[in-house]
Amino acid sequence: MRKLVAGKLHGIHVTEANLNYHGSITLDPDHCEEAGILPMEFVEIWNKNSGDRISTYVILGERGSRCCILNGAAARTCQPGDQVIICNSVYLDESRITSVKPKVLTFDENNHIRDRLSYSVGVDAEGRYTFDILDQAQNALPVPLMVSRA
Repeated sequence: MRKLVAGKLHGIHVTEANLNYHGSITLDPDHCEEAGILPMEFVEIWNKNSGDRISTYVILGERGSRCCILNGAAARTCQPGDQVIICNSVYLDESRITSVKPKVLTFDENNHIRDRLSYSVGVDAEGRYTFDILDQAQNALPVPLMVSRA
């Protein structure tokens, strides 16, 4: 089994850091639903400003609020305004890698969704893996790096 990306909120801005809460990250349910992130699901959070990386679970905030609130100990890793990447994952057998199409949302400075993307892994005629980033219309975008299958 391999751990693979299932969905991602890329570049969402932290709206609040609440040290005096029980823990977790509070997210807008609209963002979670679009990216396939579930309530109580563990996610990894990577702070683009500081480089800090943490793991915590998701709780749902107010629908339409565009919130991204780090709670409890996680609040020490981010400040309001920091850009973070929030990623959930799934464990799959490598033979199913081409069936996974992670949804990736990118954000503007007010946490409005800017882009709706997906990742797509394929296999070429020589049996090597290919990787594409697709926009919502499933058009391939330029990918800076191609990884060959070993």
